[in-house]
Amino acid sequence: MEFLAPINATLTDTLGPMGPLLALAGLGLLLVLGTLPALLKKRKDPFEKLRDATRGRPDLRGDKKADALKAQLRLGGAGSDKLEKYAGFLEPKDEEEMSAAKMRMTRAGYRGTNAVCTFHAVQFGMGLGLLALGVGYVLIANATEPLSSTATILAILLPGTFGYLAPKMWIDKRINARTAEIQNGFPDALDMLLVCVEAGQSLDQGIIRVAKELRAAYPAMSEEFETVSHEIKAGKDKAQVLRTFGERSGVPDVASFVTVMIQSQQFGTSIAEALRLYAADMRDKRIMRAEEAANKIPTKMTLGTMMFTVPPLLIILVGPSVHDMLENFKAIGL
Repeated sequence: MEFLAPINATLTDTLGPMGPLLALAGLGLLLVLGTLPALLKKRKDPFEKLRDATRGRPDLRGDKKADALKAQLRLGGAGSDKLEKYAGFLEPKDEEEMSAAKMRMTRAGYRGTNAVCTFHAVQFGMGLGLLALGVGYVLIANATEPLSSTATILAILLPGTFGYLAPKMWIDKRINARTAEIQNGFPDALDMLLVCVEAGQSLDQGIIRVAKELRAAYPAMSEEFETVSHEIKAGKDKAQVLRTFGERSGVPDVASFVTVMIQSQQFGTSIAEALRLYAADMRDKRIMRAEEAANKIPTKMTLGTMMFTVPPLLIILVGPSVHDMLENFKAIGL
């Protein structure tokens, strides 16, 4: 083991006290990157090929038929995206996790077929890229003045952690922004839809017209209505389209509206009357949300008022007295 002493000394002199550990981490990263192409290009198991062929048989029913249709769609669009060949590595393997990830990307406004794969690719790339940037910074900094162990670890791990978490934070921000926009624009959409239905248009025609009218004020709401209209034109069941709309929006008010519309369609009640009552309820809810936000303002301003108003006021009122006292103490020799 004596031959390792010069290597250890060289790494310590070059990279600082964490030099050997950084060298091992870099070696592990190189090994992982070297094995990735082999894992991504591995040959498909013959049993998996046989299973896929069995799924493609026309006599299958239920879930197996749905799985076969999904497999055919994936094979049909295999060359449409450069990330498609890495889908097995980037996308979740569990069906429930994959469905939840797709719904999350859809709520953020990313509706592409490879949105989940792209998100994980960006997350993986930013994490490794900023981690390598941190390693480069440590190498450059140690060349002039060795960093401490704590500073070295923080300089490497913090950029990598930020790069890994930044895409998730961006998606969360997009979801919150779209949800708030849909929630704010939903009462206006219901009012426009009620006007269209009372003017003699059908619910489908009213949805198309509302989607056009809301495009400038509420783009997210307009996009959701356009999706609903396209799915209805494609021949999907209207009840299922409305349920998907409620799940995709992520707003409880929209889910309740979908339930009301489905029940009105099933029981044959007046859609215009249901829209009138529900639109009035949504307007009242929007007013209550505005009043709630207004009532929170004094509480939120209390801390700022105490921090930025009270200290200057005390300085103005008490400052001259303190100054006179100090001058008097100096005059009497205290």
